[in-house]
Amino acid sequence: MQKVALSKRRIEALDAPGRGRLYVYDAKVPGLAVCVTAAGAKTFYLCRRVSGRYERIRIGRHPAVTVEQARREAARLNGQIAEGQNPQARRRAARGEATFGALFDAFLDHHAKERKRTWRDDAAQFDRHLQPLAKRKASAITRADVKRLHASIGRECGKYAANRALALVSAVFNVAGREAGIEFNPAKGVGRFREQSRDRFLRADELRAFFKALADEPNPTWRDLFVLLLLTGARRANVQAMRWTDLDLDRGLWLIPETESKTGEPLICILAGPAVAILRRRLEESAGGEYVFPAASKSGHVEEPKKAWRAVLDRAGIKGVRIHDLRRTLGSWQAATGASLSIIGRALGHKSVTATAVYARLDLDPVRQSVEAATRAILDAAGERPAGLLPPANEKETAMAERPPSET
Repeated sequence: MQKVALSKRRIEALDAPGRGRLYVYDAKVPGLAVCVTAAGAKTFYLCRRVSGRYERIRIGRHPAVTVEQARREAARLNGQIAEGQNPQARRRAARGEATFGALFDAFLDHHAKERKRTWRDDAAQFDRHLQPLAKRKASAITRADVKRLHASIGRECGKYAANRALALVSAVFNVAGREAGIEFNPAKGVGRFREQSRDRFLRADELRAFFKALADEPNPTWRDLFVLLLLTGARRANVQAMRWTDLDLDRGLWLIPETESKTGEPLICILAGPAVAILRRRLEESAGGEYVFPAASKSGHVEEPKKAWRAVLDRAGIKGVRIHDLRRTLGSWQAATGASLSIIGRALGHKSVTATAVYARLDLDPVRQSVEAATRAILDAAGERPAGLLPPANEKETAMAERPPSET
């Protein structure tokens, strides 16, 4: 146990630990400590054994709370403990009405929305998987509760979904729970499922059945959405929220703004000739509006195609393919037609430390050639232009596909 005479200068000089938390105890007041997190936050606690139970009683964040104020509060709490009281028990009782749902709302509003571009994914995950905990008192949720929920999600939705839900529960308790004075994180110590990296994509022998099942899809919105997911290799959230103002159909380009990009940078997505043909048809049939796939939803665009996706797979007799695997399918067919990993990464909007320098030197000509080649290979495997899905190739589309790179 590290003990020093705490002072403002010494606390400010404390370095954040590489992981976990560092506790430095005051040499003057028994039990008073400053906790330094890996993120650099510094908080005063009184750490004492009370009625046989080790308690960490939060005093306040430095520097809003000074060392002198922390010592006075620690001395007051020590006096209560000496009289047989348990200050932490009273705090638990006071916050007993706070539900996990309330903690999640605080996490979303004051943390995720400010720091995470994917906060909408957190909100959707909470609605989909964490409702069993929503009305429970946060302080009453146990590790066994979280373990049971994790196992249930794993059985019903898969190991990956269960692990992401577990990580979200842990984050809510780490951030919003700690701010509410809840020190125990019931997700900590719950073992995650072992995950295997997926390499699933639509093979040549599956594409014909897949496109036939798409042609039988009664809803043209889902039909076009799935084909564009395949032909662009873009993320589902981006295609669902595609705006007309971000499209340049004459040049076959789609600019995904940085506010919508997972990497935090604007992305240019190549639109192969067949993808442009679908978008031109939708534009001709549209009644105006902002989105390519409008819907009467809170966001104004389509949001959840999983039911339609399952129906397509059932009609095609294909198992084990997720919507995200359409993105992997384009990349796999690019590789099969000879594209390099850097070209594939550029087409799919991947970002990595090693690839960034390469991407910066690439223009769009080889990327377009690769996407067009993969699209032709996919449609050839599916039986050229599957009936009812793609308009007949027009002169402009054919010219775009066959245009020399210097003209693109």
